[in-house]
Amino acid sequence: MHPAFSVIFLTTLIGVGQGLFLALYTGQLYSLANLLPAQSSGFYSMGSFVSLVLLMGGLIASFFHLGHPERAWRAASQWRTSWLSREVIALPVCMGLIFVYGVFHYFGWTKPMFVISDTLPVDFTLIVGAMGTLATFGLFLCTAMIYASLRFIRAWYSPLTVANFLLLGIGSGFMLAAAFSAYLGTSLVAFYGTWAVIATLLATFTRLTTLYRNRQLKCKLDLQSAIGVHHAQLKQMSQGFMGGSFNTREFFHGKSEALLRLFRYGFVLLVFVIPVVLILLSYAMESARLPMAAFVIQYLGLILERYHFFTEAQHPQNLYYQSVA
Repeated sequence: MHPAFSVIFLTTLIGVGQGLFLALYTGQLYSLANLLPAQSSGFYSMGSFVSLVLLMGGLIASFFHLGHPERAWRAASQWRTSWLSREVIALPVCMGLIFVYGVFHYFGWTKPMFVISDTLPVDFTLIVGAMGTLATFGLFLCTAMIYASLRFIRAWYSPLTVANFLLLGIGSGFMLAAAFSAYLGTSLVAFYGTWAVIATLLATFTRLTTLYRNRQLKCKLDLQSAIGVHHAQLKQMSQGFMGGSFNTREFFHGKSEALLRLFRYGFVLLVFVIPVVLILLSYAMESARLPMAAFVIQYLGLILERYHFFTEAQHPQNLYYQSVA
């Protein structure tokens, strides 16, 4: 498939934003359980703002992929059958809950409403955070299933697609949380960094498994079935018209195998190897800059990873246009 940079930025930016919110809420839960030092309300409000900026950036990027942006609201009308419509609904719901979560922390409206077992104080941010967590996981599912539900794109039609979107989003979000904590000088760098490494290592396994699986796929179709002419000897001599078309532009990437191999090695290093090494080095060197560098490098790698994700998809219609593709 042809990688659209608007969709690449959409999926990577909202993935990081969702992961960052999950990291913030996880830190709040750990602090309530006295497993982490409590942070100021400003820490959570600023983090929520960063998460919202990333989600908004992804939403804005998505409009560049629309032929008629003024009709974007219609995308939500098919929510019963379309994962894209469900994503269109889940994204603003997720953003709204994160906004409320951040606002309540910003104004310090965190007085407990009740206490569970005389040990766990529950305030409104805890409830909104739980709702936001459910919405976040729902958004991860909707985004991933847009691709994982396509039976005719065999490279995407797998539970591994959902696992990759989820783990890469969580890993990059916790990596940003570690960088954010290092920037503010809080004591949560090791906590967020460790969970970022764990999620990244899990994503390494699922993504490399996907790469191996996709390399083993054999196309079940052939030129005969593509055009419905079942002759023993059939060879395409020309595309059938002089110029390109929507099909030849949108359903094939047009990149050489050597370049795709370079992208593949590149994103493996940038997403899975270098960030983990930098986080581990930051512990040994007690450096505040290394977690920030780890996030920047990982996000650049995510752009390459998502680009390669689209090029992995072989649309069956390319059998008919193979003289161009």
